[in-house]
Amino acid sequence: MGSFSIWHWLVVLLVVLLLFGSGKVSGLMGDVAKGIKSFRKNMQDDDAKDASMADSAAEPPAGSLSGPQAGSQPGQGTPAQTTRQG
Repeated sequence: MGSFSIWHWLVVLLVVLLLFGSGKVSGLMGDVAKGIKSFRKNMQDDDAKDASMADSAAEPPAGSLSGPQAGSQPGQGTPAQTTRQG
């Protein structure tokens, strides 16, 4: 009762073709195919953008702030910042 035989589906297909006509059904299928092609093209474009963004992410950002100097130890300040003992 829950499953349909092939004859049921053929009758449904025949009714759909009679209601909408073969021209509208083929036009609808053509539109679906165009949508799928457009989706695939956009996915490939997004992959290309992601790859180019990954290449540019490897470069350091163009900022003016500098990090800690090489060779400096934490806790070591400049001579003006050191305290005198004794």
